[in-house]
Amino acid sequence: MKTLLLMRHAKSSWKDDSLDDFDRGLSGRGKKDSPRMGELLKEEGLLPDYLVTSSARRARKTADQVALASGFRGECRLTEELYLAGPDKILEVICQTPDTCQRLLVIGHNPGLEEFLERHLGTYTPLATAALAHLEIAIDAWQALLPETRFVLARLWQPRELA
Repeated sequence: MKTLLLMRHAKSSWKDDSLDDFDRGLSGRGKKDSPRMGELLKEEGLLPDYLVTSSARRARKTADQVALASGFRGECRLTEELYLAGPDKILEVICQTPDTCQRLLVIGHNPGLEEFLERHLGTYTPLATAALAHLEIAIDAWQALLPETRFVLARLWQPRELA
């Protein structure tokens, strides 16, 4: 059994319209929600063994704040492959995870994350910015993950629902 934590990056800033989409940072709300979700991981006993994030600035900043607030000390991989990735690319990135990892945190973007979840849950599951899905997968190795593999959604947290 493997645990996948799927998180959409926190709310991005649109203040500087001269910035390329890839280079947008976090808004005030994003800077507040990211550490809260990191604290949640710690409180729920869901610290990941490994973290993979899109290399887009807003995703990197989300990952940094989540890691700091949660006390995460594991390995972190930044990849441009997750930037605006669809379900097939997300699956490919996850399959590259070392098998020693039991709990993986992936931070990426919509609509790809929602499409990935819909494929593996069989139902549409909306992810607001900084939302976190806790998924259980009946596999022994990440490489065994297939497009038709079904996940169990253990829990979904939307930042606005947290105190």
